[in-house]
Amino acid sequence: MGRSGRVRLKIRELAEERGITIKEIADRAGVNYNTVKSYARLPTVNTADLSALYKIAKAFDIAIEDLIELVED
Repeated sequence: MGRSGRVRLKIRELAEERGITIKEIADRAGVNYNTVKSYARLPTVNTADLSALYKIAKAFDIAIEDLIELVED
């Protein structure tokens, strides 16, 4: 049994809740804007740069677990 799941990144919802733009998050996180934009745009991803996700979570002042939601196949 493989545990390969897809994950949903809650970047867009968090940004909207806090009234900040994807660009501001990218700047705060020190992560390339196009990377953050693509993560925010895609409903689910198979692979993501963990170090970028940690930085994005830190920019939101949340744990990485609160940024990622496992999507069951």
